[in-house]
Amino acid sequence: MAERGHGAIVNVTTMVATFGMAGMALYGSSKAALQLLTRSWAAEFGPSGVRVNTVSPGPTRTEGTTPMGHNLDNLAATAPLNRVATAAEIAAGIVFLASDAAAMVHGAVLPIDGGRLAV
Repeated sequence: MAERGHGAIVNVTTMVATFGMAGMALYGSSKAALQLLTRSWAAEFGPSGVRVNTVSPGPTRTEGTTPMGHNLDNLAATAPLNRVATAAEIAAGIVFLASDAAAMVHGAVLPIDGGRLAV
């Protein structure tokens, strides 16, 4: 991408990268590191025309979260929208950041968390 002079990288982290949660230390800290990597790559590759951003999903219904059962709903209840996201809602944020519509969005973390970051 840098050699071509354009491109977009969209990383995926989690809302757990911004606050502590019991049992999630390794997962949350690895995702927090990915947020810093996003900013570092934005600084490093931006001058070559490569945009680097991150989406930070909240509780999302996927095959991977099925074992969480009602705990996923309880976690979602901590956000103003009070509901679990769909994979399509997270994908829409990724598509936006990868598109030309986000041409001036660079080094950002886009929370798609039902407002959890706000509270």
